[in-house]
Amino acid sequence: MGFLQLGERNMGNKVGIIGVGQTHHRSKISECNGQELIAIAVRRALESAGLTMKDIDAVVVGNMDHFESINYVDMWSVLGFGGYMKPVLKVTTGGTTGSAVGHAGFYHVASGLFDVVLAVGWEQNSESDTTAAIVTHCEPLIERDFYGGAIGGLAAQYSAYMDKYGATEEDAALVSVRDRCNAALHNPYAHLRKKITVEDVMASPYLSYPLRLLHMCPRSDGACAVIFAREGRAEEIASKPAWILGVGNSHRSTYLGDEVGRVGLHSLEIASQEAYRIAGITNPFRQIDVAELYLPAGSAGVSWMEALGFCGEGKGSEFIRSGVTDMGGELPINPSGGVISTNCIGATGLIRIGEAALQVMGKAETRQVPDAKIAVASGFGGCFWSDVMILSSLKSLN
Repeated sequence: MGFLQLGERNMGNKVGIIGVGQTHHRSKISECNGQELIAIAVRRALESAGLTMKDIDAVVVGNMDHFESINYVDMWSVLGFGGYMKPVLKVTTGGTTGSAVGHAGFYHVASGLFDVVLAVGWEQNSESDTTAAIVTHCEPLIERDFYGGAIGGLAAQYSAYMDKYGATEEDAALVSVRDRCNAALHNPYAHLRKKITVEDVMASPYLSYPLRLLHMCPRSDGACAVIFAREGRAEEIASKPAWILGVGNSHRSTYLGDEVGRVGLHSLEIASQEAYRIAGITNPFRQIDVAELYLPAGSAGVSWMEALGFCGEGKGSEFIRSGVTDMGGELPINPSGGVISTNCIGATGLIRIGEAALQVMGKAETRQVPDAKIAVASGFGGCFWSDVMILSSLKSLN
C-alpha cells in the first residue's frame, strides 16, 4: 500500500473521482429534513457511478453543525447515506467544511486505508442563523462588536484592495453578473437562477461598504456527494475518472486583523502554490482549463486572482474586465454559477470539487467547457483559510 507523504510529489495511491451527485438547491427545502437531503445527493452520486452502498468502504460527512445546533451528524445521518456499520469520519471546519470533506475523502483513499470512499456535505441554512453563529466565534472584546459575520471581513479586505490598486465596486459586480448568469443559463441545480446586470448590482443596498446585496452569496439548503476510488478500481468503475493531481491547504489566521492588513488572500496563495507544486503546474493561467472557485462575494473574484497565479499583482480588475474568465474565455471560472449562486455551506466546497470533476470527466452537460483536461477547485472559510485541489482527465502531467 502507498501512504501519503505530505509535501512530496508522491501523494500515495493515485485517486480518481468516479461519481458526483447533488440536490437541486433552494433557499428553503421544507419537504426534506437533513437525512433526506443527504439521501438524494448520495443516491444520485451512486447512480452516476453505477454503484450501491455495498461498494462503499467508508464515508466522510460534514456540515456546520453549530449553525443548526444539531450535533453528532456522523451518527444520525447514517439513515441518510445508508452507511450502516461502515467507518464514518465527521469533518467540520467552518466555510471550508465542504472542501475539507473532499480532501478527507481523498486522503482516505490515497493513504491505502480504503479503496472506495463516499464524501458527503450538506446544510439546511433555512434552519439556522449563519451570521449570528459566526459572530459568536469572534474574539469577544475586540472584534465581535464590528465583525458582522462573513460580510464585514470580506468588505474590509476588498476596501484595502480598492485603496491600493484602484479596483471598484463595478469590478466586483462583473464577477457577480458572470456567475449568476452562468447559473441561470447552464445549471439546473443552482439556487439563484436569474440573470442580473452590473446596474442591478449597483442599485442593490449596501450590506457593508463596499459590498452590496448582489455582491454577496445566498444561504442555501442542499447536499452534495462525491465518490473517490483508488487507481485500478477507479478505471473499473468509471470510463473517465477525474484524477486528483495535487492538494494544498493553509489555515494561518486567528483574528480578523491578521488578514485585513493584507490585500488579496495569503492563505489561498500558499495553498494553491502547494497544490500546483505537487501537480506539476508551473503556469496556472495557461495550463488550467477551468476553475470552480469558492468566491463568497464578487469582490473575492477580483482580489483573489493574484493568489491563484492567474494574473500579476494588482491586476485583478484588468483580468476580470478582459472577459477571459467568462464562458468561452481562455479560463472560464465558475461555469456552475459558483458560491454567488449556491451556498449550502457544508456542501459548498464539495460542490466545487464535484463540478470540477464533472468538467474533466466531460459530464458537465450544458455548463461543459470544451476539451477541459485540468481543473482547479478551491474552498474558503473561517479566518480566511483556503483549500485547493487540482483535478485532471490525465493521471499525471509528466
